[in-house]
Amino acid sequence: MSFTPELVAELEVLALFDLESTLEGLKIHQHAAPEKVAAARRLYDKKLIDQPDGGYLTSLGRDAAQSVQVLLTILVESTETA
Repeated sequence: MSFTPELVAELEVLALFDLESTLEGLKIHQHAAPEKVAAARRLYDKKLIDQPDGGYLTSLGRDAAQSVQVLLTILVESTETA
């Protein structure tokens, strides 16, 4: 399996969520970049978020967003120490 542009866009949307608060969601406006709008819709279809334009993370979505953000932290820190 490889990272397609669609998967990367979904990962980028998941990385936008603030995991410190379950009361804060996202709104992907219709005039946002088309790939972000489409990524949000796919995340909704996969039941990772509760609205097709963002909303809140589902339980599964929260797990996915945590994994994405941990991976980003690892990769960024590895780059900074190299």
